[in-house]
Amino acid sequence: MSRPSNPSGRPSVVIVGAGPRGTGLIERIAANAPELYGDTPLDLHLVDPHPPGGGRIWRAGQSPLLWMNSTAEDVTMFTDETVEQDGPVRPGPSLAEWARAVRDGEIPVAPRLAEELAALGPRDFAGRRLQGAYLSWVYERSVAALPPAVAVHEHRRRAVRVSGSRHGRQQVHLAGRPTPLAADLVVLTQGHLEAEHGPDERELTDFAARHGLTYLPPAFTADSELSALRPGEPVLVRGFGLAFVDLMVLLTEGRGGTYTTGADGQPVYRPSGREPVLHVGSRRGVPYHSKIGYEPDGERPPLPRFFGPEQVDALLARTDGFDFRRDVWPLIDKELGFAHYHRLFTAHPGRTRMNWPDFEEKYAAADPGGAALQALVGAAVPDPADRLDLEGLDHPLDGVRYPDAESLQEGLRGYIEADLARRHDPAHSPDLAVFLALLSVYGQLVRIGDRGPWWHGFFSYLASGPPGPRLRQLLALSRAGVVRFLGAGTTVTADAGRGVFRAQSASVPGESVEARALVEARLPAATVERTRDALLRALYADGAATTPTGLLAVAPADGRILDRAGLPHPRRFALGPHTDARSGGAFARPRTNAPAFRQNDATARALLTFLRDRAAPPAPRSAVPPAPRSAASLVRPAPAPEGSHVPDQ
Repeated sequence: MSRPSNPSGRPSVVIVGAGPRGTGLIERIAANAPELYGDTPLDLHLVDPHPPGGGRIWRAGQSPLLWMNSTAEDVTMFTDETVEQDGPVRPGPSLAEWARAVRDGEIPVAPRLAEELAALGPRDFAGRRLQGAYLSWVYERSVAALPPAVAVHEHRRRAVRVSGSRHGRQQVHLAGRPTPLAADLVVLTQGHLEAEHGPDERELTDFAARHGLTYLPPAFTADSELSALRPGEPVLVRGFGLAFVDLMVLLTEGRGGTYTTGADGQPVYRPSGREPVLHVGSRRGVPYHSKIGYEPDGERPPLPRFFGPEQVDALLARTDGFDFRRDVWPLIDKELGFAHYHRLFTAHPGRTRMNWPDFEEKYAAADPGGAALQALVGAAVPDPADRLDLEGLDHPLDGVRYPDAESLQEGLRGYIEADLARRHDPAHSPDLAVFLALLSVYGQLVRIGDRGPWWHGFFSYLASGPPGPRLRQLLALSRAGVVRFLGAGTTVTADAGRGVFRAQSASVPGESVEARALVEARLPAATVERTRDALLRALYADGAATTPTGLLAVAPADGRILDRAGLPHPRRFALGPHTDARSGGAFARPRTNAPAFRQNDATARALLTFLRDRAAPPAPRSAVPPAPRSAASLVRPAPAPEGSHVPDQ
């Protein structure tokens, strides 16, 4: 058996995953080390086949056509005074502020990004490659902020297994490296995971192989093999969220199509002739709601109000457990409604028939979703369009039927146009208040663990949709016939008799569309049991606990991995969407008390406290070589000998 590699005998932490979550953890280690660890030597090992900072998802080698779905001013990697944490605040620039500093000559970047940076305003949506450059800069800054005795070692490999007893040092085994890394502590920050195919996907894959068809299972669109989708041919697309938007972009502009501006000021698509025809449907049958296109102003709803720490404490204290739909959702419903009506009464009082204090008192006393609350809203808000109807929002096409496919196309274009108009009109600013309440709710839900796919889908549908310009492009593609809408309740079957895929929907009864290609426009389910990540599968086989939906179970306080008896592993931690403490993203809007930042800080402090309490007497200063202070000095093209402070290629 190979002996772990740690020739210096220094304390060490291995971080598996060097994308934004791993970068955020390093930033918090640097911030907390002076207080908790001093100038004691420490080795930080970063394991990731992709360059640190952006990692795989935000890598430079992807299409420049792919955007973020948050504005530049709404993206930061740095804590501020709103973050509830024990560690110090280390302010830093948002993406918009960083871009301005680059333009002012304060921060150098690659010349290929100059044009994109020059055009980026605070309310614009940056390309993902530009976000990757920002994340790389954050990584370099965070490494440079570490104490002098902390060395960073990059390993451009995959971690495949972690071994070691609960009470001893861990061994992290890397693909293609005979000697494992020795670690006092291990943190898993792999981010979004690839998954093995489920039974339905395997069946469709086999059907496609037998009949010479094309089937693309759930995947990150930027990594999918889209060349199999042939020009002019129909393609069934199941899924109408952000993965579909990426697919739409790569198969249109990505194949040479262009947009011009029509007489009405709206985009007009000019096909290249290389596009397939995308027939898209989903359960709802509509795209995610557009990002809100105006600035918040005026009084914000005082959140949390009906779903905050007190209510979460009560849920967690229940000896009989709780059910999300029965016990949690009514509290969320009331919280979102409170935010909506607070904004309506304070910003648009002419559309109400009651003063706010009276309404607020009666609203607080009413049961969530009960008859009294509905009667109160009906009496105080005369226009039904001003009332919050979460069920209607979640099922916009329920009961709507079209006589034929062409009527559906016209109806869906009208729906998207109305959504764009509403989401860019401050007269509907209660929508923005609901968005803020959704963020508040997300921050509370982190404490109760995995909420399952339904909640995440609902949140993304309302709060994390595409930029408005993308939906305007979708309308242009629909008018050009490149995109066709299937409707709500879309089902796809494998027609063995004709050797094709067939799609139908509830929106146009009796009609169907045949195609020789089917794309699942969604991300793989992030389950530990089905992940392609060998390390996580091995942890599960060794007894790590998972939730009923297959996420890795971790301790809420600091991210320690739990076993099936509920005991936290003293030396293994995990952060990110593969855990039941997933928090919406490794970066966040400034001044929102982002859960990911709180988690990063708690885990960093747990790591440093563990190492401090178990530290051996410090070596003589002459025996501790200083570590390089710039991440740039860590990155060189050639492989390096073991033990050096450069990437392990």
